[in-house]
Amino acid sequence: MSSVLSNGEVRVRATNRVDADAEAGKSARKRAPRKSSGNWDPSRRTAPALDRLRAQEAVRDHSLLPIRYARMASSSWAYLRGAAAVMAADLATSEHSGLTVQMCGDAHILNFGLWASPERRLLFDARDFDETLEGPFEWDLKRLATSIFVLADTEGVSTSVAAESARAAMRTYRDSMRRYAKSGELEVWYDSITAQETLRRLSTADAEWHESNILKRSEKRSQAGATRQLTEVVDGRRKITEAPPKRRHFTLGESEEISVYNQVFDTYLDSITPYLRRLVGRFTRVDSVQQVVGVGSVGMRVYLHLMEGDSGREPVMFQVKQAAASVYEEFLGPSPFGNHGQRVTVGQRLMQSASDIFLGYVRVDGLDYYVRQFRDMKVIPSGREIAGILPEFSAICGRALAKSHARSGDPAAIAGYLGKGDAFVDSMISFGTAYAAQTVADHAELVDAIGAGVVPTTDTPW
Repeated sequence: MSSVLSNGEVRVRATNRVDADAEAGKSARKRAPRKSSGNWDPSRRTAPALDRLRAQEAVRDHSLLPIRYARMASSSWAYLRGAAAVMAADLATSEHSGLTVQMCGDAHILNFGLWASPERRLLFDARDFDETLEGPFEWDLKRLATSIFVLADTEGVSTSVAAESARAAMRTYRDSMRRYAKSGELEVWYDSITAQETLRRLSTADAEWHESNILKRSEKRSQAGATRQLTEVVDGRRKITEAPPKRRHFTLGESEEISVYNQVFDTYLDSITPYLRRLVGRFTRVDSVQQVVGVGSVGMRVYLHLMEGDSGREPVMFQVKQAAASVYEEFLGPSPFGNHGQRVTVGQRLMQSASDIFLGYVRVDGLDYYVRQFRDMKVIPSGREIAGILPEFSAICGRALAKSHARSGDPAAIAGYLGKGDAFVDSMISFGTAYAAQTVADHAELVDAIGAGVVPTTDTPW
């Protein structure tokens, strides 16, 4: 009897805690009413969008800025991808729920995809964490909703399908968070989304095509595939091929290049667990190049190191990418980590079900970087590929974002704030629609500034 009573008391306390958290979530509606979350008022901007963009130039390689702006000018979708700083400032002009999670910080729809767990299973998850920081959960959802409308417009998808897709993402997030609110801590932590679960959301024909495509691309984007695609043997030595401006060798002298590399890996080894140092120690650098990647990352210093294992059978490519302050730190306060590479790696491990075993961070010559395997079976869809399955893909993104937020936040409180109905969902649709229109206007402003010679650009951005 006493055992039953004791267990019952534990259950009552747990239930009361969940109920209290749910009530706290409902109370947060007073601070940030769900209906008003859908409002966007451009008159509240504290600085022009173009000024926000250009303020980022200080931490970037100035020789790459013309490529950055040329890529952003190519479409409103490309502009959105590069303008996280603009949106961060705009989000900060309104009250938020105060329900914090580890934000992705750049949760646009193409920052979700498949990649391999350490056990070599393909999992679906958020994949970009350059801007990650603790902050209000709904800011990630606002960026996701906006991105769906902007991508749909760019790819010629109707407004009605865009709205259906954004609604699917928000509803799936809400329903998933309600499920996590009723789950145990380990159940939440161990949850993952497999490639098979992703495909189950598609029609039979779509699922078969995407399954075949995923398999081919994951093999191509493995370390072996990257070696075949990006390297060649010159005078008996394997080297990374050049493809300016995407990849080019350093202009440093050989001795200086080796010195920089040694700095990177000396400090990198301190950031990873001791047992992995033994594995990393079995690889030797063969070649290095500077990379230009993405849209939002252009101008950040990125390096690709070709490593050769002692066995001589398994080349591995490591990517070393510069990390600066998150665009949200101006509004939410500084990161608790002294190294922004550490901020990125900790955020990634908090949000993902499984992360690259080699993920680490370094500081070289006063600049912060994070380190990871290059590609590692990542399958990143294009806008054109998902345009025909936008509602289904959006829904799985909502599920993945809920999983990531539940790992670091309070799912019961967030579920309490969201409620069972569509009040919050509708507000996200309103915000996404309005901010997508703002993005189109901001993109046009950038194009005009380039035309007027105010902003540097190039004719060869790719």
